[in-house]
Amino acid sequence: MRVHYLEIVTPDAEATCAAYEQLHGVSFSEPEAGLGGARTAAWAEGGLLGVRAPMHEGEAPVVRPYLLVSDIATALEGAVAAGGEIAHPPLEIPGRGTFAIYIQGGIHHGLWQV
Repeated sequence: MRVHYLEIVTPDAEATCAAYEQLHGVSFSEPEAGLGGARTAAWAEGGLLGVRAPMHEGEAPVVRPYLLVSDIATALEGAVAAGGEIAHPPLEIPGRGTFAIYIQGGIHHGLWQV
């Protein structure tokens, strides 16, 4: 298993980015529209950390790991068969790959296929 994208949704995205920059010496990008306005920082071993504000009033703060999969449809079917509920069906982000979100046990889980 490998986390491809770790998403942090917080009402204070700028302060969160500033804290990570100071604590870990990383630099965040400008907001990226394709990632919901997330500012991203690359990990040395690959993958991204994305920090963004909620996209609508009903979106609660969350930390959501997106695990890298080779076949997102099959992986999502497996998650549902194991009791997960689809929160967001597969959606392609041009130039980045395809993601999906499911909820299991009250926890958000993401899948990512490149």
